[in-house]
Amino acid sequence: MNLEYKHLLPADFDANSRVWIYQSNRLFTLTEAIRLEEQLELFVRQWKAHGDPVKGFATLFFGQFIILMADETSVHVSGCSTDSSVRFIKEIERLFGVNLFDRQLLAFLKNDKIQVVPMNQVDYALENELLTADTLYFNNTVLTKKELEENWIIPVRSSWLSRKLPLAR
Repeated sequence: MNLEYKHLLPADFDANSRVWIYQSNRLFTLTEAIRLEEQLELFVRQWKAHGDPVKGFATLFFGQFIILMADETSVHVSGCSTDSSVRFIKEIERLFGVNLFDRQLLAFLKNDKIQVVPMNQVDYALENELLTADTLYFNNTVLTKKELEENWIIPVRSSWLSRKLPLAR
């Protein structure tokens, strides 16, 4: 799987642009992905904060991660504008029959595929070496464009999950 994505991010957005990552519980089909990209583009064109257009970006990465980004150098995103993005994501859930808010599902790259593992099964997967310190983890807690570029796809050993590694006990 080609994990190159940084070149797809908008170059004209500030490094501190806010980022929200919504991980789907499953891959979107190709047909769904095409429809979703249209919905994302439409949302960004209409996204406003206090009546002013938000400099926004939205895309689907790896068929499973919706990335929303707002460059707040001119218009600050808060309150109603954040609420509108959450309502939009909930509508995406409804339209496509996916779950985008389950933070108990963690995503890893295993055997060149994205594997979603429930948090309550991570210890077992680590103890039985189904996941290792070198397994790539999708760190969906990143908050800025810079963090997205540098700390989104990282080895388990570089994430908060490192404390769960068998050797760390």
